[in-house]
Amino acid sequence: MKPKKTPQNSKKQKFSGLTALVTGSNSGIGLAIAREFLTDGYDVILTGRSPFDADAVLTGELKDLDSRLYTHIQADVSDENDRRRLADQAWDWRGRLDILVNCAGADILTGKTKKLSFEEKLRLLWSVDVLGTVGLCRDLGDRMKTQGSGSIINIGWDGARRGMAGDSSELFALAKGAVESFSLSLAQTLAPEVRVNVIAPGWIQTKWGTGAPAQWQEKIRRQTLSSRWGTPEEIASVAAFLASPAAGYVNGQIIDVNGGFAVK
Repeated sequence: MKPKKTPQNSKKQKFSGLTALVTGSNSGIGLAIAREFLTDGYDVILTGRSPFDADAVLTGELKDLDSRLYTHIQADVSDENDRRRLADQAWDWRGRLDILVNCAGADILTGKTKKLSFEEKLRLLWSVDVLGTVGLCRDLGDRMKTQGSGSIINIGWDGARRGMAGDSSELFALAKGAVESFSLSLAQTLAPEVRVNVIAPGWIQTKWGTGAPAQWQEKIRRQTLSSRWGTPEEIASVAAFLASPAAGYVNGQIIDVNGGFAVK
């Protein structure tokens, strides 16, 4: 007797008809989450502040994906009017929204922004990471609650509750700590129709990590039980779980994804 074949697109069929908005999905963790969701069969809205070609960034196994399964909306989440436009256009694309992932974050570690003053960096982080997240959560979260279902995933930082020395750490603790605290209250507000959870990444090798000095490479090895950087794809796997029905009883949680923190 021949073994029964499992359809190659069975996973896609499971999540077909569900729509996800992933902010900051033109690179890094946001792009990895968008790719994971597309692989799982969600219809995905990619968005970023700068212009980018959605077809170009969806390379590899997704290069032949039906372009009707995703769309791109350019928007600056730190701008209130842009946030409202993004929320309206994202909702109108399919007439609903099932998953919101707030992954847009200000880069204060590379490029021109690393030369800004502490106060200027704080204003930038607050406008993007905090106000951008809060604004979209309140707008789209209310619509999801009325809709009767939804899942919101916000991005925090594992060091926000533990603390870490240095200007950048203080800045990220301020911004991501606010996101985490807000998310716990939002989960109370939107329950039981909408689940709200936070992923708190540790040392993930995004743009800054790729070129980090040798002393930082050694620090990451010492401070993680896994003795290595994490990858954006490992964050995306957790996001995929939280978005799915498998996480139906997971609500109001902050989940550290950091390889295990080692005190040495």
